[in-house]
Amino acid sequence: MNDEVKTLHSAAHWGAFRVHVQGGRVVSVSPFEHDPDPSPLIHAFPEMVYSSQRVAQPLVRRGWLAGDGGAARGDDEYVPLSWDEALDRGAAEIDRVRKTHGNQAIFGGSYGWSSAGRVHHARTLLHRFLNCAGGFVGQVTNYSFGAAMAFIPRVVGESEAMRAPLATLPEVAQNADVLVAFGGLPAKNWAVQSGGSGEHSYRAHMRSLAANGVRVVTISPFGGDRPDGVASEWLPIRPNSDTALILAMIRLICEWDAQDQDFIDRYTTGFERLRAYLDGATDGTVKNPEWASELTGVPADAIVGLARDLVGRKVMLTATWSLQRARHGEQPYWALIALAAALGQIGRPGLGYAFGYGSMNGNGNRGYDTPLRGLPVGLNPVGLDIPVARMADLLLQPGETIRFDGRSITYPDIRLVYWAGGNPFHHHQDLNRLRQAFRRPECIIVNEQYWTATARHADIVFPATTTLERDDIGGSSRDPFLLAMQKAIEPVGEARNDYEIFRGLASRLGLEDAFTEGRDSDDWLRWAWDETRKRLSVRGIAAPDFDTFFANGFLRMPEPERDPVPFEAFRRDPQANPLQTPSGRIEIHSAAVAAMGDPDQPGHPVWLDPEEWLGNESSRQHPLHLLTPQPERRLHGQMEQSAHSRAGKRDGYEILRMSRQDADARGIASGDLVRIFNARGACMASAEPSDEVLPGVVLLPTGADFHVDGADAGRSGNPNALTRDIGTSNLGQGCAAQSCLVDVERAV
Repeated sequence: MNDEVKTLHSAAHWGAFRVHVQGGRVVSVSPFEHDPDPSPLIHAFPEMVYSSQRVAQPLVRRGWLAGDGGAARGDDEYVPLSWDEALDRGAAEIDRVRKTHGNQAIFGGSYGWSSAGRVHHARTLLHRFLNCAGGFVGQVTNYSFGAAMAFIPRVVGESEAMRAPLATLPEVAQNADVLVAFGGLPAKNWAVQSGGSGEHSYRAHMRSLAANGVRVVTISPFGGDRPDGVASEWLPIRPNSDTALILAMIRLICEWDAQDQDFIDRYTTGFERLRAYLDGATDGTVKNPEWASELTGVPADAIVGLARDLVGRKVMLTATWSLQRARHGEQPYWALIALAAALGQIGRPGLGYAFGYGSMNGNGNRGYDTPLRGLPVGLNPVGLDIPVARMADLLLQPGETIRFDGRSITYPDIRLVYWAGGNPFHHHQDLNRLRQAFRRPECIIVNEQYWTATARHADIVFPATTTLERDDIGGSSRDPFLLAMQKAIEPVGEARNDYEIFRGLASRLGLEDAFTEGRDSDDWLRWAWDETRKRLSVRGIAAPDFDTFFANGFLRMPEPERDPVPFEAFRRDPQANPLQTPSGRIEIHSAAVAAMGDPDQPGHPVWLDPEEWLGNESSRQHPLHLLTPQPERRLHGQMEQSAHSRAGKRDGYEILRMSRQDADARGIASGDLVRIFNARGACMASAEPSDEVLPGVVLLPTGADFHVDGADAGRSGNPNALTRDIGTSNLGQGCAAQSCLVDVERAV
């Protein structure tokens, strides 16, 4: 037996790491030596790569073989197949559906988080394969900030100050007097970054804010959203009411004649319409602090005090992505842009507004702009995409027409779903409804590493490799490292990488040459690096050849000459550098949005009742507002069965945080098993009363596995058994998970 321990390089969405292999098995991992604050989640790999939850071989659902029409999906047994038979059956189904019903009857589902690697990227490979096969119905936007993706370009022309470039947090620390953080700056969300990262920067950013004396104000229903390492004031607020607070602050600033009128006149359009609305000219309601206090629960004098503290100071306004994951979630972002415009500091270093600090590791980092490439996906001949959060509607309501971003979309009749990468039974809302939706198509095919709820609702399951079982390249434009991901072990069981799965299907459909272009996955890996080198060379950056890079394990990008300043050129000369909006300016009022004819979209930021929240009559039946934050000990649902994730539970149950007041009223003590419920579903959790939670609010993290029946029902506490499957609005059609009312009782 070979006792030598080999060390290899790898990466995941939660960071770069070193893999230690002995006798062909992963025995341990260690942090990347250049990461100042590595995530402990990397240590789940040795356990999870050999987990009993791995899909070990190709399988087909017994009821599907018997022609049950999908009735037993989620509850059925599986029959093992050889790879050849499984691929034959999968290819035959794809061919049958496209020839009988057309390619618009195929839905290609993926959410892209399955691997940090860019070549073995399940979403890219799925789309490439299906495009070779004639196309598919796809998805646009995302669950994270889908509403904002649809409407922000209508306000400021691009996604600036939402994804990239963001004002860097070092620039904020150097230039701002005040940082107002709606949704806070929670440390846990800085652990992950799409594409992986070699440098976790949260603590350095917080130290920089503290060292420069920046005043940080956290506005959130949960005190735990305050940042670590820097003093922060906490202003508790009712969920979904942030828009009212922001609108009242804008009106106060204008009432004091403290707005930057020169900025408003030169760089915005439609501010006077918003001003009339704030003064009650359009609806008879003056948006004063007393009005906002009734909605938000924030005392009127605190609203006045916060607004006054912004006047004459250098201010950065920020909101987490979660703020817009609610009914009418477009409105708080739009209102925050209007408040930043009133203060007149947009386009100045470290000031103005930014969305996403506290939502992912890279947000607020310097802009390294690494030009990493995956495989080209080609053109989709079907040309139809739905908003990602409307997936259950697509499956359940063929022929229905919805409005999205100013246009109409009619759902086709989906007969086949192919899912590779991600787990919709984590991301989606009202999972009991999604379960019904997954029982409707004629066939569901899934590539999966683990027995997720999505795999358990499939008819054909192809076992896929993990990051440690293939070579790849990772990295992110907001991180200084390009990362080699070296194959550490041979595939566990009969797993194959996604590229080989799709190559096998393509071969059976006569499409192998189109899919592979004569390359195997190693050839594509070298192609991707060569493309990256070319793009770096244009920027004057010399990158080594592939073999040198891969042996070294990483390439560190040079530090940018300067940090990005969103809207800098626009502020310097708005005529020479107009925004990509109809007016060329920041559209505080958008005539295009108003022209959509949606009564919920008058064309400027507006307060709209979220329908399911603490200020609505519906709270009488279910009086607690459920918030579903990202988990601290896993990425979405990934690594949920690991010891690291389980250590964050209590007796196997997720922990529900609630105020002491609400717990006492229900006779609930710390550690009590509780049932969380509403008309859509129920789940179980272990209660933890807290002084950090606003009365009327409960918090249950996302990502637990979803079970319906049997001994495991509700044990893991998946909050999306409770959330409402409805779009943010007809404009954004984003995820509205944070508008959800429940009640809680002790479990008998």
